[in-house]
Amino acid sequence: MSGTQRLDWVSRPATALHGDVIVPGDKSVSHRSMMLSAIAEGTSHIRGFLEGEDTRATAAVLAQLGVRIEAPSSGERIVHGVGLHGLRASDKPLDCGNAGTGMRLLAGLLAGQAFDCTLVGDESLSKRPMRRVTEPLAKMGALIDTQDGLPPLQVRGGRKLHGIRYELPVASAQVKSALLLAGLYAEGSTEVIEPHPTRDYTERMLQAFGWPIEFSPGHAKLEGGHRLLATNVVVPADFSSAAFFLVAASILLGSVLRLPAVGLNPRRTGLLEALRLMGADIRIENQGESGGEAVGDLVVRHAPLHGIELPETLVPDMIDEFPALFVAAAVAKGRTVVRGAAELRVKESDRIATMAAGLRALGVRIEETPDGAIIDGGVIDGGTVDSHGDHRIAMSFAVAGLVASDAVTIRDCANVATSFPGFLGLAGSCGFALS
Repeated sequence: MSGTQRLDWVSRPATALHGDVIVPGDKSVSHRSMMLSAIAEGTSHIRGFLEGEDTRATAAVLAQLGVRIEAPSSGERIVHGVGLHGLRASDKPLDCGNAGTGMRLLAGLLAGQAFDCTLVGDESLSKRPMRRVTEPLAKMGALIDTQDGLPPLQVRGGRKLHGIRYELPVASAQVKSALLLAGLYAEGSTEVIEPHPTRDYTERMLQAFGWPIEFSPGHAKLEGGHRLLATNVVVPADFSSAAFFLVAASILLGSVLRLPAVGLNPRRTGLLEALRLMGADIRIENQGESGGEAVGDLVVRHAPLHGIELPETLVPDMIDEFPALFVAAAVAKGRTVVRGAAELRVKESDRIATMAAGLRALGVRIEETPDGAIIDGGVIDGGTVDSHGDHRIAMSFAVAGLVASDAVTIRDCANVATSFPGFLGLAGSCGFALS
């Protein structure tokens, strides 16, 4: 998994996009459904599971820990849960690949086990900060050694965990989720308070698996000592994957796309609100619910966009979608100002710096700030950009190429398979000129 080969793309100017675009299952829900199914009692059936490298890495780690997982068809998993204390030690490191979500959540899940284990990742993941997870877990009694705050993580087993009340210094669904998963194994109550509300997938899924939990925007609390009971999970289509097509159809003249059954968790859809503030024409049809999550069809039509001062309240609800937003802002009329997004600097790459460098290479006026950027919209030129192995940046520049004055070459795109397998084919099917 660590030896992914370098892959470059070329995205060319295109005519209008049309059609139905069925994007893969939600990555966040896929990770969590696999983890909770593994430590539940009984057999869970997951449909819509994301067949990406990240989520498969999580499944492989759980299989290594003694969980039997069947894959009868693509996007389908049958997980034979081993119960809260049924995981078994592995004599080999647990390879999370490129999955930051997988590593951080597993750190919480494994902190309360009786055995030692080591979580490793690929070159990119090995540079991502882990103290934000390991330090609060240490307050619960966990013992996790890092390499100066970076992976690998050596999780020491046999620790007695106790619940804590923890106020997150920076809003992070991953850190919150790691603490809640550790809280399943802790004595007493584990309570997490956030400066801004983040995605509540873990809370909703714990509830679906029968664990008593109280939660509201910005707050979650649970007690240790209960059981998880197997359930069936239908994973909605991933809003973060839909985001690239929402921006693409918004900026390319004459485009109309429908994206069916997309997850519309309000803690995830900040980009939808941001694009609407910029003048985008995006409608929601056939709204419903799937496994506790809101879903609906998104219908997007081309519309002229204008720059905005992005409300900081939207930032936590669109943290993975900023590369796509930066492309929309580069095309929009006027200036877009982003503040309060310092979290972007510790993603798969420093996404502020990487997007700024790439957009500048394509002739866009963009000024970096410590926690965001100021982007003056206009014309995107052709050129060459480097994604630095960051899947969301690679796909965002593929969108930029649709409306550029000439071809855009995007370096180092192999990691797109981690979150969006089949992106090239799906993009091509609705009108992208991408190879």
